[in-house]
Amino acid sequence: MMDLQTLARSIRAVALAAGIAALASGCATDAMRRVEVAQPMSARPAPSAAVPPAANRGAIYQPATYQPLFEDHRARRVGDTLTIDINEKINASKTASSTANRTGSMKFVVPDANIAGHGIKGGSLAADSQNDFEGKGDSAANNVFTGMITVTVTDVFPNGNLQVSGEKQIGINQGSEFVRLSGVVDPRFITAGNVVSSTRVADARLEYRGAGYIDEAQTLGWLSRVFMSVMPF
Repeated sequence: MMDLQTLARSIRAVALAAGIAALASGCATDAMRRVEVAQPMSARPAPSAAVPPAANRGAIYQPATYQPLFEDHRARRVGDTLTIDINEKINASKTASSTANRTGSMKFVVPDANIAGHGIKGGSLAADSQNDFEGKGDSAANNVFTGMITVTVTDVFPNGNLQVSGEKQIGINQGSEFVRLSGVVDPRFITAGNVVSSTRVADARLEYRGAGYIDEAQTLGWLSRVFMSVMPF
C-alpha cells in the first residue's frame, strides 16, 4: 500500500508534468498566433537645419516660410503619415478524391493418383482476395478584412520605397481592440489623398486583436490545452 509521502511525490510529479505541458502548449499557441509587425510602430521626422531668418524687405517670397505651390503632399520622408485602405479578401478551396481497387484469385488442384497400388485422393485449394480504398477531402477558407488605418513612414530605402508601420487602439467599455500594420510601399502606388491600398503593400503584416472578458471567453483554458496536447486521440 502506498504511503502518504509517496502519494504526495506522485501528485507533485503529475502537477509538474501538467505545468510543463501547459507551458509548452501555451508557447506553441503563442508562436502560431504571433504576427511579427515591423518595429518601431512610429518615427519622428529628422530635425530640420536651423536657418537664420532673413530680413523682410517687403517681398512676397520669404525663404523661411516658402511652400511650393504645386507640390503634392504624398508621404516621402521619415515621419510622414500615410493612410492604408485595408481591403483583404482571401478565398481558397481544395478538393481531393482518390479511389483504388485490387482483386486477386488463386486456385491449386491436385488430381487423384495411384502409386504402388495405393490410391491417393487429390485435393484442391482456392483463395480470393479483394482490396478497396476510397478517400475524399474538401477544404475551404473565406476571409474578409476591411478598414482604414494611418501609418507612419519609419524608413526610406535607397530605391525610394517606404517602410511604414502603425497601430490603432480602441477601448470599448471593459474591452480593448487594436489594429497593427506594417509593410513596404512603393510611392508610385499612392493615390490622391495620400492613400494606398493594402493589396499594394509588400511584405504586409496585419494584426487585429482584442483583450477583455469577451476575448477571454473565446480562449481555451490552460488545463484543456494540456489534455488536448498530451492525449493521443
